[in-house]
Amino acid sequence: MRAMILAAGRGERMRPLTDATPKPLLRVGGQCLIEYHLHALARADIREVVINLGHLGEQIEARLGDGRRYGLSIRYSQEGDHVLDTGGGILRALPLMGPDPFIVINGDIFTDFAFGDLLQRSVALAHVVLVANPAHHPQGDFSLVDGQVGVEGAPRYTFSGIGIYRPELFVDCAAGVFPLAPLLRRAMLTGQVNGELYEGVWCDVGTPERLNALAARVDPHARG
Repeated sequence: MRAMILAAGRGERMRPLTDATPKPLLRVGGQCLIEYHLHALARADIREVVINLGHLGEQIEARLGDGRRYGLSIRYSQEGDHVLDTGGGILRALPLMGPDPFIVINGDIFTDFAFGDLLQRSVALAHVVLVANPAHHPQGDFSLVDGQVGVEGAPRYTFSGIGIYRPELFVDCAAGVFPLAPLLRRAMLTGQVNGELYEGVWCDVGTPERLNALAARVDPHARG
């Protein structure tokens, strides 16, 4: 199974830190955020990784290279200054992903989720990992009942930014800028999205305040 890391966003809420550094290269506990994902993928024996690039993407490619030093093979999907959002970015990268289901991970989250667990999951069109609702997103995104993810209902949880998708999820999509969530909601209405609740370490590193709080947890001696 191949994996894709979404790393093209501008990180507007993280400014001014992201004015000169792409968000996936911000450091926590001595490593860049994206490097935690790379090491975790290597531990899971997932060796082929695609990373989409946009804002300051040349810094990411210069830092990570071809992935050899992480035990991986990394290829890049270039979006330039016209970032395509989550859905559009995945669609553009599909030629690099192959015909089988693939993992997608948001580049701006921090987690100890074991990506190897996903290799055992069955996938209709999508399988998504949900987490308890953080304070900044108390309403959640989707419901989860008996492994089935839905648009309505309770209990509701937050999408973690981790999922497995079949290329068929994007079959009717036109190239351009569009988010992933509407595709997932459409598939949920026909019962084609299953999922799981993860109760381990997870953080959406969306603001400088959250980055500093995470750094203090990972490394108590860190300073923002």
